[in-house]
Amino acid sequence: MKDSAFIIFIIFGCVWVLMGIAAVIALLKADNQEIRIGKQGLIITMSIVLPLILALAYQAVKSGALSRFT
Repeated sequence: MKDSAFIIFIIFGCVWVLMGIAAVIALLKADNQEIRIGKQGLIITMSIVLPLILALAYQAVKSGALSRFT
């Protein structure tokens, strides 16, 4: 129960990220532009997302947070 504030913070952050993605898609669609992701966009996205996922997974394993769910 003491982690509930942290969980609410993470959910709030995820909601803001999803709203940002939706805003970019809406902005592109308003100009009748085609939404496509090229090789360079994929490389940039992966270089941002992959370290974040690895850092969060490392901290979850290190702190034993996953042992609560088993």
